[in-house]
Amino acid sequence: MNAKDAPSPFWAAHVHADKRPALMARGAIKRALRAWFEKEGFTEVECGALQASPGNEAHLHAFSTEAIAPDGARRPLYLHTSPEFAAKKLLAAGERRIFEFARVFRNRERGALHAPEFTMLEWYRAGQSYGAVQSDCATLLHLAADAIAAKEFVWRERHCDPRAEPERLSVAEAFARHANIDLLATLARDGTGDRSALAAQAARGDVSPAEDDSWSDIFSKILVTNVEPKLGFGRPTVLYEYPRCEAALARATPRDARLAERFELYACGVELANGFGELTDADEQRRRFQLEMEEKAQRYGERYPLDEDFLAALAQMPDASGVALGFDRLVMLATGSRRLDDVIWTPTP
Repeated sequence: MNAKDAPSPFWAAHVHADKRPALMARGAIKRALRAWFEKEGFTEVECGALQASPGNEAHLHAFSTEAIAPDGARRPLYLHTSPEFAAKKLLAAGERRIFEFARVFRNRERGALHAPEFTMLEWYRAGQSYGAVQSDCATLLHLAADAIAAKEFVWRERHCDPRAEPERLSVAEAFARHANIDLLATLARDGTGDRSALAAQAARGDVSPAEDDSWSDIFSKILVTNVEPKLGFGRPTVLYEYPRCEAALARATPRDARLAERFELYACGVELANGFGELTDADEQRRRFQLEMEEKAQRYGERYPLDEDFLAALAQMPDASGVALGFDRLVMLATGSRRLDDVIWTPTP
């Protein structure tokens, strides 16, 4: 690309002038959401971005660094991919309702819906079910729209009424409806996935599993290809009860141990939020993290350390539910913008 053909930087006056209305809307939405949390008795916290572990999910990639002590001793640290570990330590310390507009960092992520550095709105309710935080999500969509007098959410000709009651759809129902797949038939009693069973069903549709695809890989391909693009049209969708093997930080549902108290919120076909009924069994959490890191090592040739301090705190943490919501995505949909960079003040180069 010739220099004259390169896009103008974000600080070019004409670029900033075009973006400024969306950036002003971003501020209005943040003020409205912050006021609601404070009215509901939440405490705003500030979790440190530097952590001993960035998270232990196989497909999350972090930025690494190191701390150098005055004597020159070095120890590895990571920029957090979510404030989750630190926030749960605060729940163990005695906090009951907390929220944060956190700056978070994820490597290997760039595109219209992804940025290496972005803002995650994360909140937790101790002693309350994950149904309560699902209701919070619906309220926040309504508030965001009201804050800027948006009649609807729009993304690339897709429309959603943020004030409408969300559709509730289980993952199994969504797979049956949108991909003609009986997902539960591919799950063993212990919650593990039967790769051959899911591959056979997928091959009858428009997803072609690769030979080295795991059950999880095939699940993700079906979700991304057949299910997600059909969620959140006309009204938001809450997609709930994920397979337990796709919910490393969530507890199992009381009615079916193969499923987990995990949900995602969609609008205009875009995932906005990911929430859990939080797992508080430290031994089970360790086991799940170890499995995730084994997969990461096999696939990417690296693994992240376990945060032993987090696991110790988890044993003291009360029952709770929590949500991570992509704040930039929310602003993008509310303003009808096309890319995250259009609603971020200083995008990553």
